[in-house]
Amino acid sequence: MNDTDGKKPLGLGGARPGSVKQSFSHGRTKNVVVETKRKKVVVPKPGAQAGGKPGHSGLGDPSRRPAGISDAEMERRLAALRAAKVREVEEAAQRVADEKAREEERERRRAEIEAKEREEREREEALRLKAEEDARKAREAELREKKKEEVRAKPAAKSVQPADPAAAEAVEARAATKGVSTVGPRKTDRDRDDRGGDRGNDSRKGKGGDEGRRAGKLSLSDIEGEGGRQRSLAAMKRKQEKARQKAMGYGQKAEKQARDVQLPETIVVSELANRMKERAADVVKALMKMGMMVTANQTIDADTAELVIEEFGHHAVRVSDADVEQVIDQVQDSAENLHPRPPIITIMGHVDHGKTSLLDAIRHANVVSGEAGGITQHIGAYQVTTESGAVLTFLDTPGHAAFTSMRARGAQVTDIVVLVVAADDAVMPQTIEAINHAKAAKVPMIVAINKIDKPSANPQKVRTDLLQHEVVVEEMGGDVQTVEVSAKTGQGLDTLLEAIALQAEILELRANPNRAALGAVIEAKLDVGRGPVATVLVQNGTLHKGDIFVVGEQWGKVRALINDRGERVDEAGPSVPVEVLGINGTPEAGDVLNVVETEAQAREIADYREQAAKDKRAAAGAATTLEQLLAKAKADESVAELQVVVKADVQGSAEAIVQALEKIGNDEVRVRVIHSGVGAITESDVGLAEASGAPVIGFNVRANAPARASAHQKGVEIRYYSIIYDLVDDIRSAASGLLKNEVRENFIGYAEIKEVFKVSGVGKVAGCLVTEGVARRSAGVRLLRDNVVVHEGTLKTLKRFKDEVKEVQSGQECGMAFENYDDIRPGDVIEIFEREEVERTL
Repeated sequence: MNDTDGKKPLGLGGARPGSVKQSFSHGRTKNVVVETKRKKVVVPKPGAQAGGKPGHSGLGDPSRRPAGISDAEMERRLAALRAAKVREVEEAAQRVADEKAREEERERRRAEIEAKEREEREREEALRLKAEEDARKAREAELREKKKEEVRAKPAAKSVQPADPAAAEAVEARAATKGVSTVGPRKTDRDRDDRGGDRGNDSRKGKGGDEGRRAGKLSLSDIEGEGGRQRSLAAMKRKQEKARQKAMGYGQKAEKQARDVQLPETIVVSELANRMKERAADVVKALMKMGMMVTANQTIDADTAELVIEEFGHHAVRVSDADVEQVIDQVQDSAENLHPRPPIITIMGHVDHGKTSLLDAIRHANVVSGEAGGITQHIGAYQVTTESGAVLTFLDTPGHAAFTSMRARGAQVTDIVVLVVAADDAVMPQTIEAINHAKAAKVPMIVAINKIDKPSANPQKVRTDLLQHEVVVEEMGGDVQTVEVSAKTGQGLDTLLEAIALQAEILELRANPNRAALGAVIEAKLDVGRGPVATVLVQNGTLHKGDIFVVGEQWGKVRALINDRGERVDEAGPSVPVEVLGINGTPEAGDVLNVVETEAQAREIADYREQAAKDKRAAAGAATTLEQLLAKAKADESVAELQVVVKADVQGSAEAIVQALEKIGNDEVRVRVIHSGVGAITESDVGLAEASGAPVIGFNVRANAPARASAHQKGVEIRYYSIIYDLVDDIRSAASGLLKNEVRENFIGYAEIKEVFKVSGVGKVAGCLVTEGVARRSAGVRLLRDNVVVHEGTLKTLKRFKDEVKEVQSGQECGMAFENYDDIRPGDVIEIFEREEVERTL
C-alpha cells in the first residue's frame, strides 16, 4: 500500500494542472508543471433579491437586522422608504413644473411690457411726424402767400426804373425768359427730361439731341447778347438768385451789435465765444494772434478775455463767481405785505423724558411705536390745530447725546422752545445741552414738567435745578413759564397749548406768503422709488408745485409736496413742513432752500457752491506743511484704526452716527469712518469696505441683492442696526479688541549664584541657591549685578543634580544656564518672573 492510503494527493483546492515553458539566459528551456486556481463564483441562495426581503441577503437579512424587529415591521419600513422616494421624485417634478410656469409668466409679462413700450414709441413717433408735417405745410403756405404778394407787387415795380444795376439786370433777365421761372426747372420737367434721356426712341433726340432738350432754356449768351464761352445753367441761376435777394433786401450783412459780456475771474474759451455770440474758431484765431496757442476747451484768465472782448467790439463787465447767488431774492418785505404765521415750536429735552409722548398726546397720534427702541432718531415736523383754532408747527428732536447737531439745527429754525423735563428725573446732561441751544438761538423757552402723575414726581426739584443753569421760572421771580403736564393722562395739555399761544402772540410772528419761498431743510434722505427727499420747513413765501429751487449744493424742480399726514398738496405757506420731491441729489440737513426763476440759474448756483466746497477742502489740505504731514504719519503708525463704512436712512442720523463713532477711542485706538452716506448699501460700498478691510454698518437700511452677493463673495461683514445705542456699543467693543493687552510681571523667585562651572557643549553653568520663591524653566529671568540689570532673557537649562527639572523650590540648589549669554559671576542674583497678559477695554 502506498503512502496516500487511497487519499487524493495534496494540492491547491479547486486547481487544475498546466505547463509553462521556462527559458534560461544560456539558451536552455524547460517545461514546468503548474497548477491554476479556478475563480470562485458565489451563487446567491434561492429567493434572495436586490430589494432584500426578510430572511434573505440585503436589508432584510436577519443577520443584519436590529434585534426585536419582525419581518412585517421590516416590510413596513421598506414600503415607507419606497413611498418617500416616490414622493421626492414627485415633489422634484412639481418644483420643476412650478419654476417653468413662473418663468413663462415672467416672459409673458416682459413681452406685454415691451409691446406697450413699443406701442408708446410708435404713437410718439407718429405724433412727432404729424407735428413736423403740419409745421412744414404751414411754412409752405406762408411761402406761397409771400410769393403771391411778390407777384402782386411786380407790375408796380416794372413802371419804376430800379436804382440798383443788379436789380435791373434781374428784371431784364426775367423779361428775356418770357415768363419762364428762373428759380429752376420744375421737378416734373427734370424727371421728364431724365426719363426722355434714357429712352432710345425719344422723338426729341431725333430732332437734335441736346439742342432739342435745351430748346426754350435760358442761357448766358441770350442774356448778354454776345457769343463766346457759355457758362453753366446752374451758375446763371445762382447769379440771378443772388440778384433777386439783393433787390429784395436779403443777404445784407447785419450791423454788428455791441454786447455787455459778463466776465468772471476765469472762463473757458468756448463759453466766452458763446457769451459774445461769436464763432469759437474766430475767438481761438484771435488768441493765436496774441501768441496764445489754446483750444476751445481751455481756460483763460479775465485780463486776456477782456482784451479779446474789446477786440471783437464788445464791453467786458467784470463779475465775481459769488455774484451768481445774487439772483436769489433778498428783497426786504414791506409791513403791509406781512401776514400772521403759525409759530414753530421745538420740543427738546433729555432722552426718555417723554418728548415724543407729549407730542403724541397733543396730536392724538402714536409716533413712539414707529421709532426703534421707543426713542426718536429723526427730526419730525408736524402741524397741530388746537381746539381754539390756532395752528402750531412742532419739531420733535431726538434727545440722545449723539443727536446734538440735529438738536442744534432744530433750534436754528424755531420760534419757541418747549423744554421737557421729567418730574422724577430732574435736569440731565441733554437737558443742559438743550438749554444752551435755546440760549444760543435767542428764543423764548417754556418748561414742561412731564410725568407729573408718577408718585416719585418732584416738580419743585426741577425748578430748583434749573436755577443752576440760569433758567429762572416765573414761580421764582423769573420770566420762564413752567407747566406741569402728563403725556400719559393728558393732564395740563390745554394749559401748555395756552402758554404756547400766549408766547406766540407776544412774539407777533409774521411772514409774506406772496413771494419766492425760503425754507430750511430739517431732514433729508434717499428714498427707494422716490429718489432724494427733503423735509423742508417753509419760513417765508409760498412753495408751489413746479417751482425751481436751489438747496445747498443741489438744485431741482418741485415734483410733489407731501404734508405731515402723507397727503399731496399743491403749495406750502410759511411755517408749513412738507416733504419735497424732485431734487437732483441728497442735500445736507440744515441747508437753506431758495426758489429761483430758471433752471439755468439754479444749476449755476449749485455748481458754484459745489466748486467752492471742493476748493475749500483742497485749500485745507494744501495748508498742511510737510513737517505736519510727517508728524501725522508717525502718529498714525502708532495708533490702531478701526475703519468702518456707514450708511443710514437719513442725513441727520448719518451725521449723528459719525460724530458718535469719532468720539470712541484713546491715544492707541480710534474709529475712522472712511465713508458715510444716505440710502441702501450698494456694491460700491462693499468694494470700498473690501479695499479698506472695514465692516459696513447699515442704520435702518439694507443691502440690495448685488451688494449682498458681492459681500458674501468678498467676505465683507455687513451689520444692521436700528438703535444707535447698540451700534455705538458694538463699535466700542470692536475697537477695544484692537487695544494691545496689558502685560503684567509677577515675580516668583530669586536665586543667588554660588559658583560658575564650565561644561563642554553647554558653556558656563551657574551653581545657584534658590533663596526665595520658586525657579521655573518656562519663566523669564534677569541677571542682577549690584542690583543693576545686566541681562534679561530665558533659561537654557535648569538642572537639579544631573536631571533636567521644570522647577526648583526655595532653599534648594540647582544649575542654571542662560540662552545666548555667558557673562555670569559668583555673587550675581537671578530674578525669576512670569508675564501675564490682561485684556483692556475702552
